Amino acid sequence: MDEEQRLIARAQQGDERAYEALVRQYQEVAFRAAYLITHDEHDAADAAQDGFLRAYDALPGFQLGRPLRPWLLRIVTNLALNRRLAAQRRARMTERYTHHTLVETAGALSIDGHVARREQQRQLLEAVEQLPPDQRRLIALRYFLELPEAEVAETLKIPIGTVKSRLHRTLARLRAIIQADYPDLIDLIQHG
Repeated sequence: MDEEQRLIARAQQGDERAYEALVRQYQEVAFRAAYLITHDEHDAADAAQDGFLRAYDALPGFQLGRPLRPWLLRIVTNLALNRRLAAQRRARMTERYTHHTLVETAGALSIDGHVARREQQRQLLEAVEQLPPDQRRLIALRYFLELPEAEVAETLKIPIGTVKSRLHRTLARLRAIIQADYPDLIDLIQHG
């Protein structure tokens, strides 16, 4: 029996050090596989980590004698694909919300006002897209979906105080992005 199979057999018996050795052996390839699907460092790292946790839970049913790598990579890539699809759904939701907001306000604006508002919305979305994924998610929940901070906390499974502090840091970062790259929006962030 080769070394990998010995480690698998020991891990199946509950030897955590054996499983840690398997994780060390495959963590880089798991991350790379997830990154090729998600195109995002954080999502790839999360998918790889979740994949190792799920593989550990499923390890007792793994058939000895089979190679671990393809089985593990199937788990990781499925999780990465799920993350990417969820990110795409969030992006479509943001687009729909922005479009809905523009259509709602279109009647009250002149054509020039509508064009200017649409351009502001586009620039604001571009600025938000420069934030890391966790901060984009926070902005989407709190401001695009207009969820109260308590619901944001429940959705993200974090304390409300953490939501408040993260929102403060996220908005400061967004203001810096706007001041640097979107000077036309400065009035919007000072008055909005």
